[in-house]
Amino acid sequence: MYISRYLDLNRSLKNKSLFLMGPRQTGKSWLINKNLSKYRVYDLLDSEVYLTLSRNPKRLEEELKPNEKIIIIDEIQKIPSLLNEVHRLIEKYDIHFLLTGSSARKLRQGGTNLLGGRARSKHLHPFIFWELKEHFDLLKALNYGLIPSIYFSDEPEEDLKAYAGDYLKEEIAAEGLTRNVSAFSRFLEVAALCNGLMLNYSKISNDAQVPCSTVQEYFHILRDTLIGFNVPAWKKSLKRKSISTSKFYFFDVGIVRYLQNRSLLKNGSPEFGNAFETYFAHELKTFVDYTGLKQLSYWRSKSGYEVDFIIDDTIAIEVKAKKNISLRDLRGMMALKEENKIKHYVVVSLEKRSRQINGIHILPWDEFLQGLWTGSFS
Repeated sequence: MYISRYLDLNRSLKNKSLFLMGPRQTGKSWLINKNLSKYRVYDLLDSEVYLTLSRNPKRLEEELKPNEKIIIIDEIQKIPSLLNEVHRLIEKYDIHFLLTGSSARKLRQGGTNLLGGRARSKHLHPFIFWELKEHFDLLKALNYGLIPSIYFSDEPEEDLKAYAGDYLKEEIAAEGLTRNVSAFSRFLEVAALCNGLMLNYSKISNDAQVPCSTVQEYFHILRDTLIGFNVPAWKKSLKRKSISTSKFYFFDVGIVRYLQNRSLLKNGSPEFGNAFETYFAHELKTFVDYTGLKQLSYWRSKSGYEVDFIIDDTIAIEVKAKKNISLRDLRGMMALKEENKIKHYVVVSLEKRSRQINGIHILPWDEFLQGLWTGSFS
């Protein structure tokens, strides 16, 4: 099934070389095959290609065709040193490279040449509402996530198991990012239970039976391999002192459910509400990355008022998996509104029709997402 992705790689590559990073199976190779098939591709997962270029990086220049202006190297983190040759060819021939990968960590290690600003960076996320359109199913997304190969799988639960087992545990260990697979596995399960909560390294250390310093390193691994991301605290409130601790979210809501060892979600359960928030963390983080905005954050005062997400200083978003929003549900948003620093205040809900209370918009979740991706909140 052809699903058009939001990122336009052709347009990006006309101007400059590009790093395209994203977790495995988010669709990097698919995008190349569908939209960039006329260009030469070096797939470093191919053992023959890998061995050839690792032994002789100058093969890139030797195989260069006259007037060739775009070259693609898939899984560039397999040979980070190849970036020295890429850098040279950009300077010598003004070639634009598309360099894909799943681990920014391996590229940064050892002082790897990151092309000195000669390439922009983009992050490819799992599917979003805007891409799936009529194929989007909320309950399916919350249960199985939005990794393309899993969302359209005939056996999504088995594929989630394979992804969490083979990739998150074994392959990260094989990459040399951690050698203690059992400790990392325990950490993953505890970290998944803390998904969407403020980071408490000491508690996670005790629960996972892993040293606190190792827990912090494991979170670095998850961020560097794009398996998760921090949502920092918004600290611009003046009337109420803010908490400064970041929250952490996994990149895919289906992966979270699997790692938490939860059965399939049911509408109205507490687990459904948590998954609904994680799904929106994914949509909002993707929106920030794809549109070039500065930051996704959250706000919590020391007195207990909280708003789930803030995009720059433009939109404050509270996520409620409820069919009837009450005034009690608006306490955090009303407290934040007193700061008079945000342009739009929105409560995303399961209500069927939009309404407004004291300048706070209560919107059906799909209506909000439609408006978000079409620029209604700019």
